[in-house]
Amino acid sequence: MAKFRLLHQLLHDQGLARPEQLHTPLPAPRRWLELVHERTYHQAFARNELTAADQRRIGLPATLPLVRRTWLAVGGTVLTARLALSHGVACHLAGGTHHAFPDHGSGFCIFNDCAVAARVLLAEGAVQRLMVIDLDVHQGDATAAIFADEPRVFTVSAHCASNFPLRKQHSDVDLALADGLEDVDYLRAIGDLIPDLLDQQRPQLVLYNAGVDPHRDDRLGRLCLSSDGLLNRDRLVLDACLRRGIPVATVIGGGYDALEPLVKRHSLVFRAAAEQARLHGI
Repeated sequence: MAKFRLLHQLLHDQGLARPEQLHTPLPAPRRWLELVHERTYHQAFARNELTAADQRRIGLPATLPLVRRTWLAVGGTVLTARLALSHGVACHLAGGTHHAFPDHGSGFCIFNDCAVAARVLLAEGAVQRLMVIDLDVHQGDATAAIFADEPRVFTVSAHCASNFPLRKQHSDVDLALADGLEDVDYLRAIGDLIPDLLDQQRPQLVLYNAGVDPHRDDRLGRLCLSSDGLLNRDRLVLDACLRRGIPVATVIGGGYDALEPLVKRHSLVFRAAAEQARLHGI
């Protein structure tokens, strides 16, 4: 829980989060959640009535602060997507809970914020087609499953092949990467793929999961990117979107390490976004 406060403070200290740039979301209303999640599931979570097995699958206790944070994080991703459509790029200080399925959570994920945001924007007619680019080290399995039969949402996941989840889903494009992959080979793997997919699909919005668990020091990662490699990955994705005039909303995704290095890694996508916004005149 502390990393969100520390990330905000670090961005403030770095000049990347001036007061006029900050927007405070409202918790997601039930009608938004139910575009993706079953009522029986979200009510059971909110009332601390999940079975012991369901709680173990999530891996987090259903405390009141967690319940509040979970609803707020989903509202934040929807707000970030709206701000991206208005301004070209926007970054959320949370989000990226891509292992949450309609009827259950998994892998520290309770609600699928990017899936909810996509469904909200589609339902409102704000966009007609969008893309989810998921570069967390773990496959965006629930996101892929949720949109398996939704042609308006194109899902892309580049992840460590041997890592969680054991049972993978089918994204529209899956890039399964070998253990130990380092900066050069990783960037080569996505360097043509992302721009080519953007040209082929021409989405009206990209939701980008910038998980930092591909870092070589991440406890759950199995890939070997450096901090510079993560920064260049984020620059590549943001540049590919913005040079095509495609708005992009980022979420922080996963990361597992001591708080100080973890927060520094999560700040990289904000640094990349600030740089690319300047370069593209946003």
